[in-house]
Amino acid sequence: MRSEKVMGLALPRGRKVLCELCLGPATLRCGGCGVTYYCDVNHQSADWVSVHEKICQLLIPLRTALPFYTSEEERRHGQEQTISREKFLAGLTQSIAQKFLSEGKHEDAIPSALHSLKFNISVYGSCSVELVPAFIILAEASLGLGHLAQAEEYLSQAQWIVLKKSHGNNAIQSKLHRNLGLLYAAKGNYEDSLYHLANDIFFACSAFGTNHIAASGGYFHMANVFFRQNRMDIADSLYAEVANIWYTHFSHMIDIQFQALMAPAEIDMLAEEMEPTEEVLDEGQRAEASQMLNAILEMREQGPRPQPAKAHELTQTILEMNKQLPKQTPFAEESFQRLIKLIKSKERPFYSK
Repeated sequence: MRSEKVMGLALPRGRKVLCELCLGPATLRCGGCGVTYYCDVNHQSADWVSVHEKICQLLIPLRTALPFYTSEEERRHGQEQTISREKFLAGLTQSIAQKFLSEGKHEDAIPSALHSLKFNISVYGSCSVELVPAFIILAEASLGLGHLAQAEEYLSQAQWIVLKKSHGNNAIQSKLHRNLGLLYAAKGNYEDSLYHLANDIFFACSAFGTNHIAASGGYFHMANVFFRQNRMDIADSLYAEVANIWYTHFSHMIDIQFQALMAPAEIDMLAEEMEPTEEVLDEGQRAEASQMLNAILEMREQGPRPQPAKAHELTQTILEMNKQLPKQTPFAEESFQRLIKLIKSKERPFYSK
């Protein structure tokens, strides 16, 4: 990371340069690209760690003076190239921000999400639905940092855009309502929180199907709200729903692994013809699953631990099946052990009453 001091006299008359992150008066610029400005070294460092290191050189053609076009065709081609670059950078910076969120690095996610928001505004305008994912990422990062007022502002802007569209994307509306639910829960407004989390579940089920893993987060956060209200029976049933959704999902993944171990040749022959499945979890889903299931497992381990006969029989069946399989990969062995652990705890209460 290199810095250069901004020399006001060297700038064209009347031109003001602003900080990339806070839009305050800039005193520094990046020494690598020479087209990105900052108010101080702290904001430059934050932007560099988050995303600027990856996009430094890509910004130069977007932020330097346009060449003189000799024809309308050249001008149109130049505009198409600019839009194509901005779309690419909007997607790249959004994926980087989402990755930071999945890793719990809320502060690092914010500069990336701000870049994504700016590129999307440049391409689609300030009222487009394409801006909503960036606003939601910014809100989620702000919630993670405890900046509730900032999170509320981002969510209000996202909600305003969504409400203007008569046919909104169900997946986006699910994420919007989930973050609104978390915001109101953090503020202690549990009734509004439950309203938005219920909408989160509704839109998630509409987008992906009933009992899809996408709805599990809504059930989990709703259970947390009931838990805070000391309404344990409702919380218990919702935690159980989360466990059942993931139990079904992981059981299906185990079945796929089992079939692959038993008949690898047949599966390889059909590999090119098979449609790609949606069973593989991305980083965000893995992080969410780990957070929810670990929290639920902690509650279960604090409660009574009877050993249900049904779970015991199923465990013995899996162990016998495991012995009959050919030599397994470490991943398959670990999967079986995780499944057995989940089965053994499946009917335990979540907490001591």
